[in-house]
Amino acid sequence: MISSKNPELVPIKNIYYMLVYAWDHPHEKDFISVFEEDEKDLLNLLSKILLMKVKALIKKGFYKEYIEKQEEAGIIKGKILFKESLQTFTYKRGKLHISEEDMSYNIPHNQLIKSTLYYLVGQEELKKEYKEEIINILTYFADISLIKVNLRLFNEVNLHRNNQHYQFLLNVCRFIWENALLHEGSSESQFQDFTREHQQMARLFENFIKNFYRKELPGSTAKSESFYWPAEGENVNYLPNMKTDISLEFSNQKTIIDTKFYKDIFGIHWGKESVRSAHLYQLFSYLKNDEFYSGTKANGILLYPKVDQTVNLSYRMHEFDIKIFTLDLTQHWSKIHERLLEIVS
Repeated sequence: MISSKNPELVPIKNIYYMLVYAWDHPHEKDFISVFEEDEKDLLNLLSKILLMKVKALIKKGFYKEYIEKQEEAGIIKGKILFKESLQTFTYKRGKLHISEEDMSYNIPHNQLIKSTLYYLVGQEELKKEYKEEIINILTYFADISLIKVNLRLFNEVNLHRNNQHYQFLLNVCRFIWENALLHEGSSESQFQDFTREHQQMARLFENFIKNFYRKELPGSTAKSESFYWPAEGENVNYLPNMKTDISLEFSNQKTIIDTKFYKDIFGIHWGKESVRSAHLYQLFSYLKNDEFYSGTKANGILLYPKVDQTVNLSYRMHEFDIKIFTLDLTQHWSKIHERLLEIVS
């Protein structure tokens, strides 16, 4: 995967479409079909969606868990903490350290959502109507603490069958904080539009394609795959590890897809356009090494976002089928869906 220095501007709705696949929640793409107009930026679109999901959460009811509370008490309730009581001599005052568990909404799941909403209110580019709506919604979070957010907290949230409905909500919150914390400490304290970060767009493009095929091709597997060079000699550990963007297995056929989020598909060699040799060499290397380990020949695809022309190229090289395609990320997301299925049909 290579990042473009100047990618084609992708509509905000399509960014969201890519995100829900990358997050493994493709059913959430239906949200964008009810929007009459495209939002001006990703922050407002995500805020709109977050508001919808939080309203649904409030209607359903906040998830709560048992949390431990320790205190000194003269009445025995809960579990007695003998060690703490002896160390602090509380028993001489007729009290003991006790521990009890209470069901509470004030848990990380809800704290992260509240803190994200609170952060959004302070963003200058957020629409006034959304700010007002968030302020009203925050009243429902009165008994939930504001916390200083870092990305590690999202990894520590315990999700299971009973609270799985929080997963998408927390994905949206995490994404907002990833972009906010990326520029923490800089002179710009505002949310940085994800579409300006080309490396992030390149990773999104790869993860979107991978999860799209995994979800939309029943019976398929789509994953990144690592290879070691089948080399002999001293210090082979210096050889780089190879990792495919997407290894797709479907209908008894393996296809290695290398995504290139790159502005210029072709290079200029001796005055004429040609496929970028480095991209072709990389894909061919994947195919040859896969053949060494599997004993079969996979197909290969180089996939680029369309910038100024549609490309559909097919070649036969050393008995490998290699294709080069573009995907127009500026068209309606339903057309993107059709095109991706067409590419591997």
